[in-house]
Amino acid sequence: AFATAGESNPKLFNKIGDHVTRLDSIDLFNSQNLSNTAWAYATARVFHSRLFEKLVTEAVAKKDHFESQPIANFLWACATV
Repeated sequence: AFATAGESNPKLFNKIGDHVTRLDSIDLFNSQNLSNTAWAYATARVFHSRLFEKLVTEAVAKKDHFESQPIANFLWACATV
């Protein structure tokens, strides 16, 4: 919602990124979840290196499950941050 509204709250995004990376549950994300998460961070202009490392690793593992729009959004997000 923050990213869609054009709001950036780096402290909030970093806390969320820290939480998600500590949970070690990114393998439960489907391709749309991976894409949406990366897109939200890029749109908010927040780069969380550990989170993106995990997102990219999981996206590569699930590359055969991505539709064209989510992969395009994911790649745009990676290039933007």
